[in-house]
Amino acid sequence: QTVPEELQNGGGFGYVVAFRPLGTVSWMQTVVASPDAARYVFRNESLPPFSPYEVKVGVYNNKGEGSFSPVTVVYSAEEEPTRAPTTVLARSISASDVEVSWAPPWENQHKGRIQGYEVRCWRHDEKEENAKRIRTVGNQTSTKVSNLRGNALYHLAVRAYNTAGTGPSSAAVNVTTKKPRESCQTSPCQAFVQIYQAQPFYFIFFVRFFPVLYRWNRESSTSVIETNKTSVELSLPFDEDYIIEIKPFSDGGDGSSSEQIRIPKISNAYARGSGSSTSSACTLSALSTIMISLTARSSL
Repeated sequence: QTVPEELQNGGGFGYVVAFRPLGTVSWMQTVVASPDAARYVFRNESLPPFSPYEVKVGVYNNKGEGSFSPVTVVYSAEEEPTRAPTTVLARSISASDVEVSWAPPWENQHKGRIQGYEVRCWRHDEKEENAKRIRTVGNQTSTKVSNLRGNALYHLAVRAYNTAGTGPSSAAVNVTTKKPRESCQTSPCQAFVQIYQAQPFYFIFFVRFFPVLYRWNRESSTSVIETNKTSVELSLPFDEDYIIEIKPFSDGGDGSSSEQIRIPKISNAYARGSGSSTSSACTLSALSTIMISLTARSSL
């Protein structure tokens, strides 16, 4: 900062700029004769980028030299990184998030300090110049990209940056976000229960590609059977009540459950009706087999 005129204490006022490479002994000096000057540029084509220098500034007038400012360290201008990050990897975390990681450029193959990294992410049907940009700071070599579209193909690329700008981009990698969470949107998923005579007994449920959750009516714990088939069999004691639910599932997570379906204990080998069917007593084997067939009653 320049010295105000009332503090110059005489004519012929100017500045003395002294500087030296950090760690050396001898000072270089130059005179800036204008009292209004606020900068001085030292040019040296052989000076490496981002070289540290110690600098102090003194004052003088016709009566002689004044004191110097405290010594401070300044750096020559830096160049942007010249090499791209390597080993870029991306993986889908959910329907809206992906994680990307990378390795720094080889130290002996780039110039310029690295202050952080810029991750660019764009959907396959978008232009790269419209990519979402996320910047990390320091040595961080992974980050999460959020608010993406589910079940969509994305391209990601990484480049290093500093005060001079950004370096070259890594090769783009591809990742597809997971499918969005499924749920019954129009109405609760429905299941139809039919009990009929067979050896062993069969209970038939209609719902589509969902895990089946069941528990004994008097127990709080729940057993789960997952299947990608359109049917599943359960072997259960015939003389207990059971509660059954059917829930959609995909890579995006669990969906909404169907209404609970109560299966009363079987006491009539010829009972036929809905899940609320009841009947009179008869003698059965210790276990009955429940067959659950899966289809869909409402759109997902």
